[in-house]
Amino acid sequence: MKPLDLWPAPDRRQLVGVFTDIDDTLTTDGVATDDALRAIAALRDAGLHVIPITGRPVGWSEPFARDWPVDAIVAENGAVALVHTAQAQVRKLYQQDEELRRANFARMQQVAQRIVAEVPGAMLSRDSGGRETDIAIDHSEFTTLPAHCIARVVKLMQDEGMNATVSSIHINGWLGDHNKLAGARWIVRELFGRELDAEIGRWAYVGDSTNDVLMFEHFPHSIGVANIRRFEAQLTHPPVYVTPSERGAGFAEVAKAIVDSRGNDRSG
Repeated sequence: MKPLDLWPAPDRRQLVGVFTDIDDTLTTDGVATDDALRAIAALRDAGLHVIPITGRPVGWSEPFARDWPVDAIVAENGAVALVHTAQAQVRKLYQQDEELRRANFARMQQVAQRIVAEVPGAMLSRDSGGRETDIAIDHSEFTTLPAHCIARVVKLMQDEGMNATVSSIHINGWLGDHNKLAGARWIVRELFGRELDAEIGRWAYVGDSTNDVLMFEHFPHSIGVANIRRFEAQLTHPPVYVTPSERGAGFAEVAKAIVDSRGNDRSG
């Protein structure tokens, strides 16, 4: 991982948008700090699209989709998008139809009950009430689950035919072929009628943990905030760059690097 200040200005200048994780990337101690929110606004003011993409539930994400200066929030690891309407409301878009979501939801509740019963200390995340298309087991938000128990939860999800990924706070599991990358491709198509892969060199991705690996692998402009170093040994595909600061302050450094590159372009 290279220091952020080695990110070439011409690469930053030609960006059209930024995808970002939320927990421990935009947030610090669970809160989106003023510097991170100002950074989002600065990116929007500079003409860039900003789309957080998160494992958090759609219910938890809805107020942020309404109040933050973002194009949309893609929640539940790519399954659901919350998009502003012309009436200043938020509408939901889904990758799965209602019948499939209902069947999958019932199946996943059974898996969740099995995990809680079989893995010592395993508990559903406190935001589970807002989840529609996945389940989440807390490992670092309000409890501490040992590494061997995290691995066991992942294996149980996979044995039940689910996808599983580990964020900085939760173990997420879901049924379906969506993920953060598929969600990013989907929302670019839905919002802008374009194909992300055709312009992926003009988007950046900012993240902080192992569940961002797929995005780090595919985005040539990938950045980890400094707290990603605690996962460094587990990253099969690390980000290209890493910020000096952790969490929301690190995201603000990314935004400043992008915005400053455009200021240099205007002044030149």
